[in-house]
Amino acid sequence: MKNTNTPAVRGAQCCRMQRSRVCVSVLFLALSVHFSSSQTYVLDDKGGLGRLFDGIGGLSGGGATSRLLVNYAEPYRSQILDYLFKPNFGASLHILKVEIGGDAQTTDGTEPSHMHYENDENYFRGYEWWLMKEAKKRNPNITLIGLPWAFPAWVGRGKNWPYDYPDITASYVVNWILGAKQYHNLDIQYVGIWNERKYDIKYIKLLRYTLDKSGLDWVRIIASDNLWEPIALSVLLDPELSSAVDVIGAHYPGTTTVADALKTQKKLWSSEDYSTFNDEVGGGCWARILNQNYVNGNMTATISWNLVASYYEELPFGREGLMTAKEPWSGNYVVESPIWITAHTTQFTQPGWTYLRTVGHLAGGGSYVALTDGKGNLTVVIETMTHDHSVCIRPPLPPFHVTSQNATFQLNGSFASIKELQVWRSQFNFKTKTPSLFEKLKPLKLIDGSFTLNLSEDEVYTFTTMTTGQKGVYPDPPAPAGFPKAYKDDFNVRNPPFSEAPHFADQTGVFEYYINLTDPGPHTFTLRQVVTERPVTWVADADQTISVIGDYQWQNLTVTCDVFMESVDSGGVFIAARVNKGGESVRSANGVFFWVFADGTYKVTNDLGHWSDCACRRTGQLASGQLNGYPLWKNAVVLNPKNGWAAIGTRSFELAQFDNFAVVAD
Repeated sequence: MKNTNTPAVRGAQCCRMQRSRVCVSVLFLALSVHFSSSQTYVLDDKGGLGRLFDGIGGLSGGGATSRLLVNYAEPYRSQILDYLFKPNFGASLHILKVEIGGDAQTTDGTEPSHMHYENDENYFRGYEWWLMKEAKKRNPNITLIGLPWAFPAWVGRGKNWPYDYPDITASYVVNWILGAKQYHNLDIQYVGIWNERKYDIKYIKLLRYTLDKSGLDWVRIIASDNLWEPIALSVLLDPELSSAVDVIGAHYPGTTTVADALKTQKKLWSSEDYSTFNDEVGGGCWARILNQNYVNGNMTATISWNLVASYYEELPFGREGLMTAKEPWSGNYVVESPIWITAHTTQFTQPGWTYLRTVGHLAGGGSYVALTDGKGNLTVVIETMTHDHSVCIRPPLPPFHVTSQNATFQLNGSFASIKELQVWRSQFNFKTKTPSLFEKLKPLKLIDGSFTLNLSEDEVYTFTTMTTGQKGVYPDPPAPAGFPKAYKDDFNVRNPPFSEAPHFADQTGVFEYYINLTDPGPHTFTLRQVVTERPVTWVADADQTISVIGDYQWQNLTVTCDVFMESVDSGGVFIAARVNKGGESVRSANGVFFWVFADGTYKVTNDLGHWSDCACRRTGQLASGQLNGYPLWKNAVVLNPKNGWAAIGTRSFELAQFDNFAVVAD
């Protein structure tokens, strides 16, 4: 008998008829009789449980990835935050990890440090404090993690390495944790150590000592927040180190771990993962690794880089967040598929739940996990993502095959008495390009603790006793729109809510609001570049500081700005048009750079590696510039680049101020 009406979900009632076993299936949307074979998977707690679940999270930082979010107007900013953090609404994240800003380029931009200089402390710079408080406001139980990618120059004492003076580095990091509590009432539960070499072990131990001495014995250490080895072997060989390390974290582990990490008995986390364009294939990547990080690697937390793609898309790794919010000037944002894939786990589990030991791979490809709160609740998440529809940007994905299949799940042990499960389903439908994400189906009635599924390719299911799930929704945000063609900012904000001016994306150096109370006048309120030494960084910062703004597609534009060089003998500043690179590639940026120097000279260049000017006009292949209203150069032929951002910056790491910035694009 051919089954022409295959249901997606059915309760199974089976009876024995002599030598044959016939399954009569009841579907809530349709009715069919099913005779084909089905693989059975047992979900049982009689033999004990697996590892404790620590949660699913997102990462703000590692390159100023939430930069534009703070500039959204209400209600759109709160709506975005609700989709990320509000329980039983959207992604409902359990974990927020943020960068401890280090004044340095760390992928897509710089984040300011709480200590630009050794005798300087300010715990209101940047937007990570605000973001953590907003996350905590929505989910008081959210886990907060801090990790430094880079450090101000003074921490390295003249070297591009932060661990030669571990006492200084430990105090710097601990000060950030203390400041979070003192000024924002934020409890940072974990701190990570990104770099790791053999001689960093001294730093890990000293960090533990400094935390304890500062009354922060409850703060846990993730080491290394990078690779499984050599830290795993070091932990096995060094009891003092083992007592200092609470979590071994790996970045982009490809769902696998190593034997030594398992032997440590430490928590194993994918402490940075995903990093993939957030279309439907990106959603498939996220669905696969959320399950298989535990199935293959015993990882009990997975954290997405990044949290929200809220930076200019043309910067490196554009649109690689759980959702997209890159237009504060229009209010437009997009709730991408990874938000709803996250919800399949986060809305029906919590940190402190426990994985069952009976988890694994499906016979026809895909995987399943099951978790319990130990109080009778059960959540099962199943994914059948195919290879080409779940490729992550890294690491390379070995070949595998997934096919449509039938699967029977038998609940035993303390779950045998469960009579009904709530059902949530996502179907990517790559052939029709009409995805159906996080759809609530009718509850599933179980008979004798059993249910049978027809699983198609590229699906995600959640079966749960939890009844609190919800697909949150807000009215559609405004339509997308390009950056305003006429934009200006005089920076006259006496008590700015954030230290950075709207829409400026610092790529090297830090540009902050500045109030010069000793010199009241038309330039009392300015934007000031404040980093005076090259930071300790892991990417190649440019020799110059630069902040970009605007529409990358701009071609013909006029940029004007008042500038003030605080280094009277050696200072230099620039404004620029058609800047075509940023982030990790900012050193090789091209455009029209108009430099002015404190000695009265000026220069025009096509790249950032030389000096140039302070009203800059670029039309077609011709560029011109003027200073204090006096034309200095005109009709300079510049063939490339043909488009790019506007920018401001300095000739080196030096103090300089900018005021009355304006740009007009044709």
